[in-house]
Amino acid sequence: MNKGKQLFDRLNKKGRDFLGVESPVLGGAMSWISNHQLVSAISNAGGFGVIAGGNMPVDLFAEEIKKTQSLTTKPFGVNMITIAPNFTPQLDYACKIKADFVIFAGGLPPRDAYGKVKDAGGKLICFAPSLKAVDMHIRLGADAIIIEGHEAGGHIGPVSTSVLAEQILPQVTDIPVFVAGGIGSGFLMAHYMLMGASGIQLGTRFAASVESPAHKAFKEAFVKATAKDVQPCAKFDPRVPVIPVRAIMNDGFKEFTALQLDLIKKIEAGEISTRDAGLKLEEFWIGALRRAVVDGDVATGSLMAGQSIDFVKEIISVKAIIEEVNRDAVKELEKVITYIE
Repeated sequence: MNKGKQLFDRLNKKGRDFLGVESPVLGGAMSWISNHQLVSAISNAGGFGVIAGGNMPVDLFAEEIKKTQSLTTKPFGVNMITIAPNFTPQLDYACKIKADFVIFAGGLPPRDAYGKVKDAGGKLICFAPSLKAVDMHIRLGADAIIIEGHEAGGHIGPVSTSVLAEQILPQVTDIPVFVAGGIGSGFLMAHYMLMGASGIQLGTRFAASVESPAHKAFKEAFVKATAKDVQPCAKFDPRVPVIPVRAIMNDGFKEFTALQLDLIKKIEAGEISTRDAGLKLEEFWIGALRRAVVDGDVATGSLMAGQSIDFVKEIISVKAIIEEVNRDAVKELEKVITYIE
């Protein structure tokens, strides 16, 4: 075994052991995309697939878990958005079936949520946008953390992945920390692991894979796009609670801008509350994302993607993506060792 491979195995051992996988490459939880088909493919290829719970009704959520279990015997996780209306029934079901891995995204959940997962014997992974949030999650029972930066696709936070890594990785060494946002290659995986990461999460690359259930036109749009085509939406007024979304620029972005400006006018006229305005914006994204992913409407649908889209050169299998990432990480570590020696 060459020195690069030995170092790679040593650096990702914590992540491998925690997840019970061959490679600590997590699949991002992407609504309409991260279903049983993609999740099982990632896990069967040696990575860690993650079901996107979103705001899925609990019966559909249960069905996705059962279908995934029928397609793989390997570990996978279930991602739940803590602010979604269906969060509690999803969590109760996951605990009832004693899901091995539960992932909280979207903010701090009710405090009893941590205890429910632990009492059911599951491992809890939490997304954290800051060191303060990391500390709180760990104190309340998180077994691992995912930090996701501004470069990611879909709903995004304000801080870049590199800054989050600088802030958090040196401080959190007792539990696994996985890094996400703008990662498209093993080159970057190698360097984040050298900084202390236990693994990475990929979303955009898996969204355009052979096994992704997304429409062919959606995947082809990813192949054609470049990083500069993928931008976050603007926020015009603090009264309108916009959570920035990163996606490929198209006519749907223009429609979102027009909707936001119209809602500002209605708030000023007293025709709508700020809360209802926020709901209107979320309804827009939910519908637009479905049109793009399911129907292939790449003109007005939402093509949520991260800046790592530059690494989507062609539509290839999940297995090929994971093998490429691992191979490139080893190659980069070999270079690092050469520099040192």
